[in-house]
Amino acid sequence: MTGTPRTVVVVGGGIAGLATAFALQEQTRASGLSLVCTVADADRILGGKIRTSRANDLVIEAGPDSFLSHKPWGVRVCEKLGLADQLINMNETGAKACVYSRGRLRELPEGLVVIAPGQIGSFVRSGLLSWKGLARMALDVVLPPRRAAGDESLADFFRRRFGREAFERVFEPLTAGIYAGDAEQMSVRATFPRFPELEQQYGSLIRGMLAARKTVQMGSPEPKHRRTMFVALRNGLGDLVTALSNRLQKDGVSLRVGARAVALRVRSREVGKWVYDVLFDDGTVLTADVVVLATPAYASAELVRPLSPSAAGLLERIPYASTATVSLAYDAGQSKGCAKGFGFVVPRVEGRNLIAATWTSLKWAHRAPPDTLLVRCYLGGVGREAIMQADDETIVRTACEELLAVTGLAAPPRYVEVHRWNRAMPQYTLGHLDRLKDIEMALSRFPGLFLTGAAYRGVGIPDCIKDGFTVAETAVRYLTGGESGLLV
Repeated sequence: MTGTPRTVVVVGGGIAGLATAFALQEQTRASGLSLVCTVADADRILGGKIRTSRANDLVIEAGPDSFLSHKPWGVRVCEKLGLADQLINMNETGAKACVYSRGRLRELPEGLVVIAPGQIGSFVRSGLLSWKGLARMALDVVLPPRRAAGDESLADFFRRRFGREAFERVFEPLTAGIYAGDAEQMSVRATFPRFPELEQQYGSLIRGMLAARKTVQMGSPEPKHRRTMFVALRNGLGDLVTALSNRLQKDGVSLRVGARAVALRVRSREVGKWVYDVLFDDGTVLTADVVVLATPAYASAELVRPLSPSAAGLLERIPYASTATVSLAYDAGQSKGCAKGFGFVVPRVEGRNLIAATWTSLKWAHRAPPDTLLVRCYLGGVGREAIMQADDETIVRTACEELLAVTGLAAPPRYVEVHRWNRAMPQYTLGHLDRLKDIEMALSRFPGLFLTGAAYRGVGIPDCIKDGFTVAETAVRYLTGGESGLLV
């Protein structure tokens, strides 16, 4: 590498921040750019919401427990880090996810959106929808596509295509399980853009999904490694954070934990070029040519407020939901017959505290000994956040009461672990994509300043990794004399 080293400070050591630093090292090596990079996080532990704990031969995920394999960025980073042999598929038991509806757990048929002929029978037998609800859902194939421009809520979109019953009993709990949000407020364009695209292209979601499946079946070669829809790491996703951290340190990246950024100053070195000072709560200052804010939108808002009050105001308009995960270990003999499928989601219309639950030890290998059933419950979320005000004992009691009501599981757990995630899940509400454009415009005066993370273009691990790689590419282009390419 040649030339005067350029400096980058990444504020935030979650998966997006770590992925950005990783990609910066890759891309600067390729470009010959000399780079000094620092990742700073206010927490004492890197990884953000990715945290794995181990107790009594249990592997417990505090945050996400897996990621989508068909979004390739997560798998690719694992391969680059030498973790490919640690990737595991969901257990091949034939089990499916369930929905708690009208007093019992009902299986979700495969290809839920694609009601193909071979799956209609299982869908009908599930009892998820009444005959009237099934007939209304089938009208999707004849209803014309929406012609109005502008955004639309998830609730309005699914009710319009499939009817109220299908929305309340099937699609709402599935979307809530992903975003912990309220489908009445969430933007379909920002959360599931593929659905309105299929509607416009094929005039029907069912026809569009059938066509997409046929294309995949006819055009895709047999993959070298067959992956299930979701994959995990054998010993937990915490290994991804450890591997990333070790690689970054090996490459000379400075990792600072327990360092909270409290202010961001900007000064000019030359026309159109800025130098940034990042001030930390311990009084230290880092000066950088590029600053990447990989912090929650509300934290980034406070840092950019002196630079652009309008950008700060827009960032504050990205709301967050609070959730809790409760992991419970049971004696397998005492809980026999209670666990059905890999887990279940609970429609909001049921009026319960539980969003969803995963039978962790049935879904993933190496999570618990054979004599133990490990289950993880999800509570909180938009409209159900009152439970977050309770103490841990009350949250555990609530989770156990919910499991008893839904599954009949009455045995006392022999191990319990509670993890709270306050203001941790960003909500892509109506107008989200337009807000992103406005934020980019408001910060366009400050080339070399970038935002990344779950608040913007995807909440999943692969989405955050992809966004970090895109930011890194744009930052390197800026540092090597290209356009500023501000990316939000």
